[in-house]
Amino acid sequence: MKKYNTEEEQLKAVKNDELAIKYIKNPSENVQLAAVNKHWCTIQHIENPSEKVQLAAINNSELAIKYIENPSEKVQLVVINKNAHMIYYIKNPSEKVQLAAVKKNEYVIKYIENPSEKAQLVSVIENKYAIQFIKNPSEKVRLILKMNKLEQLIMFNITMKP
Repeated sequence: MKKYNTEEEQLKAVKNDELAIKYIKNPSENVQLAAVNKHWCTIQHIENPSEKVQLAAINNSELAIKYIENPSEKVQLVVINKNAHMIYYIKNPSEKVQLAAVKKNEYVIKYIENPSEKAQLVSVIENKYAIQFIKNPSEKVRLILKMNKLEQLIMFNITMKP
């Protein structure tokens, strides 16, 4: 196994073969960026990538989220804005991330382990059939489904106010 002593050697190595990142101990952010910019999936070989590196990988492919252990909320929102279905790969998304996802596609509620009540409400108000994907819908969600569309909107607006 070749040893890469300087950042210059490391950059040259990942530019020739992005998988060289696997053999570089504690690569600098520049080296990490060079690797993920060459191919997004190299993020899986980077331990604790910075938010900047995570965003670079996601900008190349939203599937990079699969390999990011603890993405920041910012990274999660960027990936959801690209493709709401990627919430499937996010463990315990915040309510803000959940809402962004179900606003883009109400059916992604099925990928959220414990959706917040607000995420449930947004989902079923968009499409009442989304209820089938919620494991334990709240009482409020069940009640809203029994209302007509105008009543739902009024109730939703009252509920969503802080």
